[in-house]
Amino acid sequence: MPALTFEQVEMLNKYRIYTTPPKRALFTLERLSKEFFHDDFAPLMQGITDSKNATAAVSHFAKRYGMFFAMQFHMLAAYDLVWDGKFIDLQFDVTEEFGAHTVAMFINPNDYRYVMPEERQYIISSILYYQGYEIVQQLRKTTTISPLTIWENFFIHMINIFDKLLENPATATQAMDDIELLEDPELWKRFSDKSLFYEFTKGKNPSELVNHPNRKSCCFSMDIPGLAACGYCPRA
Repeated sequence: MPALTFEQVEMLNKYRIYTTPPKRALFTLERLSKEFFHDDFAPLMQGITDSKNATAAVSHFAKRYGMFFAMQFHMLAAYDLVWDGKFIDLQFDVTEEFGAHTVAMFINPNDYRYVMPEERQYIISSILYYQGYEIVQQLRKTTTISPLTIWENFFIHMINIFDKLLENPATATQAMDDIELLEDPELWKRFSDKSLFYEFTKGKNPSELVNHPNRKSCCFSMDIPGLAACGYCPRA
């Protein structure tokens, strides 16, 4: 397993992904797959966010997890690295940001590995299925939330990440290649007959999408105390 550099760890930290063990693990990503946890999850997130809206609280978690999901594509495009750990090793704990409580993620940095060119498409397809689709399905069991809302919570982070990657000449070519793969329905065929990412971007450059109200769904961030509508909100 490659040792992560200071620059790589710093980038993960910016997206609230930490490589040191938490003081405690409130829950793990693996716990979301457990039926007994589904009824408790929305109230737990409501307690953390102080939201009276269960759907908003779960959507807030999806946006936080979406940072990890999106960072998979940053590490892949920038360094040919992918987090290949077990769901039980992706841990969440309460943290405070700007005077409000939310969740942060904790991973083992030794769970990253290099991706060979010949397996790149398979790896992206696997991320979409196991770390995307399966998590969306589990979150839908915790409250009445649209799968579109969850996916778009992931995509807003992805376009921000790709926008930055495309601005850097050292990563622009690989980032564009990965965007083209993400827009290919073939990589989504395990659970969809179309590219959900393309349905969101419509083939536009990420720079045209960042902080524009191009979502079809609302993430309900205005129902989280201390937050307001996001820059992508269709209700803006």
